Amino acid sequence: MARLVHYSDIENVFDAPERAARLTGQIRALSGPDALVVGTGDTTAPGVLSLVATGRHILEFYAATNTVLDTFGNHEFDYGPDPLRQLVADAPVEFVSANVRDEEGEPFGRAEGVVPWTTRRIGESTVGFVGLTDPATDSLNPMAEPLSFDDPVEAARGAIADLRSTAGEPDHLVVLSHLGGGDDDIAAALDVDAILGGHIHSRRNEHVHGTLLVRPGVNGETVVEVDLDGPRATATLHEPNGASPYEPIREALITRMAAADLDEVIAEVEDPIERTGEVVHGGECRVGNFVADAFRWVHDADVGLSNAGGLRQGDPLAGEVTKADLISLIPFEEPVVLVSLTGRELRAVLREMAAPDVDFGEADWWHGHVSNVRVVWDATEERLVEATVGGEPIDPDGRYTVATSEYLLHSEHEFPTLQQRHRIGEGDIQYEVLAAYGREHGIDPTIEGRIEIRNRVTPAQAE
Repeated sequence: MARLVHYSDIENVFDAPERAARLTGQIRALSGPDALVVGTGDTTAPGVLSLVATGRHILEFYAATNTVLDTFGNHEFDYGPDPLRQLVADAPVEFVSANVRDEEGEPFGRAEGVVPWTTRRIGESTVGFVGLTDPATDSLNPMAEPLSFDDPVEAARGAIADLRSTAGEPDHLVVLSHLGGGDDDIAAALDVDAILGGHIHSRRNEHVHGTLLVRPGVNGETVVEVDLDGPRATATLHEPNGASPYEPIREALITRMAAADLDEVIAEVEDPIERTGEVVHGGECRVGNFVADAFRWVHDADVGLSNAGGLRQGDPLAGEVTKADLISLIPFEEPVVLVSLTGRELRAVLREMAAPDVDFGEADWWHGHVSNVRVVWDATEERLVEATVGGEPIDPDGRYTVATSEYLLHSEHEFPTLQQRHRIGEGDIQYEVLAAYGREHGIDPTIEGRIEIRNRVTPAQAE
């Protein structure tokens, strides 16, 4: 029997030591002599501990779970290429990457042991692996801008050909992917048994073009067990809630958190503020209003705007909310910037919250949160029914200041209307802004009717 135990996008799970310990316990319980533990990126970042330790906290997790292989997600590059090279050199895992190139255009990390493909013996079977990263990573992550990313289909095709010519035909072929929606392109173009995916923070378990495509979701909400035997590969998604926590990981993380000295209490929250994927991508929500309000406040802007994808999922904000909690919500070393837009541009930005023309995430995701704005969106007609600032209709020829994340000025995949040319100012780092706003105004956001989505159809309803 040949099995794979797969996790991905575990990100800030380490900021909740008990949850990380259960995830570790679940992986260890599923592992065994007939199984190989693999990751598919966004393993080392983002998160509070990641920020403090520049991702090196992951070394303990790799060892505890006996992870053998991993590939690069877009957030592996959060601290730049050189720290990642050092982490790769020190990690007890082999990184598999066929399409990332370094500053000189050479395959990234070869001197540190990164390989485009590899094989492993699992039981009586030889399994070949290829690793792929989203080719838009240099747009998604400013720290990856010095790098380049090859077309994943062509890179995988070349790596598989090299694998076969060098090591012979494996019994099974598996792609370790951080491509998100690009997994379907790989399944359509190449004959592989399974694509273990990540990047999009939703679960998946289905066959496409005869290939198993799976994703475990985000922050360790599931662990995927893949059975490669039989007529075709199959998968089971295990939730780790009932797993026995692995205490050494819990204790190590508690020690690291204590050393970070981020336990300043910013505010008391009586009504827990949820930040699940369903909440932040579901339309107006309390956590989105809090962030957008803080952004607008720090610049005294006309509009506050936060992208939903920038709000990291995790436990609710409840009781004593510390600085560590706010870093966990937005754990990026990026400032809140001020931009100037015409009314026409602002309407385009508000339309992009629904992402009707942008292939990013799931089809029914809502992508933005606003302050001092009301938006009414008709999902069937894909149009703005209403868009106001401060209760007044937007003047197409007027100008408006918008406070938002610096990330949105260089990403082509969310809010493409926003560009560096619109930038007119810069504030503090995002989590510092949240902390300053919370100290002055408290943390008690409400739902105010800022976003109304009419005729919304979920993928399940569409079927």
